[in-house]
Amino acid sequence: MSGTPSAAALAALRPLHPPAPVGWWPPAPGWWLLLAIAVLLLLSFWWYRRRSLLRRAALGELRNLERNVTDNAQLAGAVNQLLRRFALTRFPQRQVASLSGEAWLAFLDAHSSAGGFVTGPGRVLVSAPYATHCTLDRAALLALARRWICRQRGGRA
Repeated sequence: MSGTPSAAALAALRPLHPPAPVGWWPPAPGWWLLLAIAVLLLLSFWWYRRRSLLRRAALGELRNLERNVTDNAQLAGAVNQLLRRFALTRFPQRQVASLSGEAWLAFLDAHSSAGGFVTGPGRVLVSAPYATHCTLDRAALLALARRWICRQRGGRA
């Protein structure tokens, strides 16, 4: 009977102690990973939404110019300012802010799939704002500006 404990020996043992309950902090690594993924998704959604809001605002302003500006020189100047402001939201300031004249038109063409600024209806952006009388193809200029704004996917926001 050496293998079986006696009743006195069993009574002398202390009762079982359950382990301490598991705390809620710090979370397990899986929760940290889930939190990081959720934050990345929220940031990417915010970034995409902001970019599309800027594009929609620029297109709305372009429609407004189309309806309300009747003078060709004023229209060309306003379209030029709109494209410059929009470019400043997409590209670094040091790359866009100092451009003027032919360099500005070359920049617009370089970031457009079809061109149309150096040789095309966008050429008037350089000369029309300073002319007393200006003839331009309003529809072609507005379509070119609209296409340029819609195609800007890269750059910063």
